[in-house]
Amino acid sequence: MKVRWIAGMLLLASPAAAQRQGPEPIPERVNIQTDTARRKQVIDGQWVAVGIRKEEALCRDYTRLYDGTPSYRFTLGEEDNTLTGYSPGETKGRSELSYCYAVAEDFDALPAEAYADAQKMKTVYHHGKGICPQGTAWRYTFAVYVPKELDSRVSTIFAQWHGMPDRTLVTDPDGRVRKLSTEEFVALYDTVVIKKDVVFRRVEASDRKGRTVWKAGKPTGWKVEQGGYPPLAFGFSGGWFYIKANSDRRWFTDKDDRCNANPEKVGVMQPVTSEFKASTIAAKMPFAEFPKERWVTFTVEIDWTRYGGEAETVLRPGRLDVEMACDGLTRKLVDNRELLIGRNDEAGYYFKFGIYRVAGSTVPVSYNLAGFSQQQIRP
Repeated sequence: MKVRWIAGMLLLASPAAAQRQGPEPIPERVNIQTDTARRKQVIDGQWVAVGIRKEEALCRDYTRLYDGTPSYRFTLGEEDNTLTGYSPGETKGRSELSYCYAVAEDFDALPAEAYADAQKMKTVYHHGKGICPQGTAWRYTFAVYVPKELDSRVSTIFAQWHGMPDRTLVTDPDGRVRKLSTEEFVALYDTVVIKKDVVFRRVEASDRKGRTVWKAGKPTGWKVEQGGYPPLAFGFSGGWFYIKANSDRRWFTDKDDRCNANPEKVGVMQPVTSEFKASTIAAKMPFAEFPKERWVTFTVEIDWTRYGGEAETVLRPGRLDVEMACDGLTRKLVDNRELLIGRNDEAGYYFKFGIYRVAGSTVPVSYNLAGFSQQQIRP
């Protein structure tokens, strides 16, 4: 299919495409942390795709329109979990669209080494679009279409706001938290192997063709910031639809602290807490009651919590308001409730929707999403 660029928008140029009757696979994927998006990778002028590359995982769906335009269909089968889960033995599966990403032009005015340094720090997307700074207030809209065939046993997040960790925040072998300069982090990076949050000694080895490669040796005792649970997630789990708000005021995330409210066990607005974290089921309803075979549109207003950085304090709590509209009727799910929502990250948050299948679930998942917008309400 031919495409053309107008004012930064990737548009369909083929008349046949406009009349397409079936789903159109979207093949391009971007690692937003370590790479800029090329023109052909930008979807409808505002998204890039992340996750598994199978054709059926992400399609533009001309058979299921939202407000007159094609929606996005996301699908994962039983064998499509390609990520390591939060707990030992667990797996995760992903097929999502990210509203936040950077393009090459975002680095044009920066020093020549800025892009290579950002790749090592996994902060390329920090230079791009779609970021909602910590402590600000925003209004978001999106819609989901759930088919009647979707199994109630699914464990999937279909919309989430993600934190933006900065790996220059580290703990040294003595357990002290330090904020490295870019130059200090790059110097460390060039002498070690980093896997997730753990830093290993770099050991020289050879691959099958005799080329020098670097493998992970023993842990050095250093760790790098990797982030944690999404500050806000909409999903299905254990026979429930749920909205979950998470907060972490710790400067360097404790990955061993699994403070995470279970919608099957926790009541609405009854936070599960640890010393630094809070996890709140802001709303939930039985999966059987969630509307199927029709578009459900959510309007979400978030006043993100403001944190105190290195002081690890909450300077101002957040607020959440959620409305659900379906078949001309609007239902208030969360009525402007005060709660803790966010992370003690400097950069802020960004939106993704699609399938993020968690908790080791391999139950097949397929549904459509569309209609996203975000607008700042208050700085």
